[in-house]
Amino acid sequence: MTLDFLGTLQRTHFCGDLRASDAGTTVTLMGWVNRRRDHGNLIFLDLRDRTGITQIVLDKEAAPEAHAKAEASRPEYVVAVTGTVRRRAAGLENPNMPTGEIELAATRLLLLNDAKTPPFSPAEDAIANEEVRLKYRYLDLRRPQMQANFLLRHKVAQAIRGYLSDAGFLEIETPFMTRSTPEGARDYLVPSRVHGGEFYALPQSPQIFKQILMISGFDKYFQIARCFRDEDLRADRQPEFTQIDLEMTFPSQEAIFKTVEGFLTAAFKAAGIDLNAPFIQMTYDQAIAKYGIDKPDMRLPAMVDLTAELTPELRETLKIAPELPVLGFVIPKVGVLSGTQRRALAEEIRATFGDSGLDFLDVARLRTNEAFLPLAEAIAAKLTAENIVFGAGPFTTEDLAVVITPKPGTPVLWNYDPQWIWKRVGALRLQLGQKFADKHGLYTKTNTAADYKFLWVTDFPMYEWDEESKVWNAAHHPFTSPHEDDITSGRLVSDKGAVRALAYDIVLNGTELGSGSIRIHRKDVQAEIFRSLGMSDEEAKERFGFFLDALEYGTPPHGGIALGIDRIVMILAGATSLREVIAFPKTAKAIDLMVDAPSPVSDQQLKELSLRIATRS
Repeated sequence: MTLDFLGTLQRTHFCGDLRASDAGTTVTLMGWVNRRRDHGNLIFLDLRDRTGITQIVLDKEAAPEAHAKAEASRPEYVVAVTGTVRRRAAGLENPNMPTGEIELAATRLLLLNDAKTPPFSPAEDAIANEEVRLKYRYLDLRRPQMQANFLLRHKVAQAIRGYLSDAGFLEIETPFMTRSTPEGARDYLVPSRVHGGEFYALPQSPQIFKQILMISGFDKYFQIARCFRDEDLRADRQPEFTQIDLEMTFPSQEAIFKTVEGFLTAAFKAAGIDLNAPFIQMTYDQAIAKYGIDKPDMRLPAMVDLTAELTPELRETLKIAPELPVLGFVIPKVGVLSGTQRRALAEEIRATFGDSGLDFLDVARLRTNEAFLPLAEAIAAKLTAENIVFGAGPFTTEDLAVVITPKPGTPVLWNYDPQWIWKRVGALRLQLGQKFADKHGLYTKTNTAADYKFLWVTDFPMYEWDEESKVWNAAHHPFTSPHEDDITSGRLVSDKGAVRALAYDIVLNGTELGSGSIRIHRKDVQAEIFRSLGMSDEEAKERFGFFLDALEYGTPPHGGIALGIDRIVMILAGATSLREVIAFPKTAKAIDLMVDAPSPVSDQQLKELSLRIATRS
């Protein structure tokens, strides 16, 4: 088989462009052979490019040379074809293809390149072995679903850029090679050849640089920034990722919220979805009390505090201490459960809690016990439509009502975490929601704004207690400002557990899309925060001296946020992993299977970098 050269031939149309209105037009298409069907004198090729597929017909009598080349072609061969668009014969249309009303009667076919038999076909809708997909990523990316994901990603990024540019933000790039700073995860280090024994760090975020840009007077900055974190991976994490990063001077928290809601509305509009803004807001404490988690999935009903429904007599019967709360929630549309199913579910719930000191009350079984009937009726009255997103009234036999009570003798753990019961019950609420989601359509997408439950969570704790080391750590990066009254009241020193941060998260369907805060703009406050974290003035100067110096030169109040573009596109694409929307992702072990990275380097390279590999046991 002899391959052809492209020469001066030019593509006139993409494969997904042609319609019945193009009948009679002479066109040239180029792409990959998706499928080949040989009917003797007629050969059909499905020709694919990133826009779609067109059926090519090669007639031996009408175009013998092109037919001969089609006989030699195989899937994934690269070809160019010229011919006339014509309507398919009546009854042979394919309604499942945008180009299904037409076909191209070929007069010329060029075989531009051949292809080995691939380990999987890009024509397949799904490939089970993800490692094979990642090793042959260039084949995986040819699949229509992957092409659609990256077209979506492009549209989202363009919409965000356009909105922020129109709003007066400047796009400014910050360095990839900087110094190592503590931001909650391990840095990727880059050895310096010129300065032997010293290292750059790849940025976990552009945090300090964007604050310095505010000091520099740029007023409004944004960047679609690459970030790097050497941390354990999950489905929604990668060692290198992309975020939309922005900062503003003289902002109110509401001004930042309005900006983010604006560019998210533009991004979702690019995906064909009209969002409803402004988004709901609640404080961290409210989120824990209603959902048991600081990133609530509001597609499920909130939890309900049933403490008041337990009379002293019932508490005594159930042996529940008077100071401990009782919580309930409903998982709608579960369906009627048999007695056996309910007993199995009760055991599953108890196994989930283990020895946590919590237990499960089955409301349906409470109703069968005369002593508990008042409690059951009180619970049924409180778990009503306002708590049930999908219901139209009090919960029915098809809705699963769950009530969690402390076990007799439950230790009081308030000193460690006063919200521990809410958090454990919140985790169970999510677990049961996911358990019944697929079967009962709790999360069924209609591709409308109703599918996307956005939420702002505000007023996070400034510090978190590390029980193991017995110290208070920053709950966010150490440049986050506390509430003003927490500074002036002295709580920074006297009661760290009560200090609130001017920090906020944007949450979508239980996924944290991004975090931000109003920053510290005064050196005295920044120095006090460093000291409150156990950092001496000397250590702070060594690690952040350049930043502390910059704060002394007229730093305006400023604040900002960063949202993960990968996560936004993953949700819009209906994907379950970031790897579906990142072109060349790593595995769960941070390995790039396609290029086989990381990999060893030569002794000469190590010598130039003044490095020596330690022997590992």
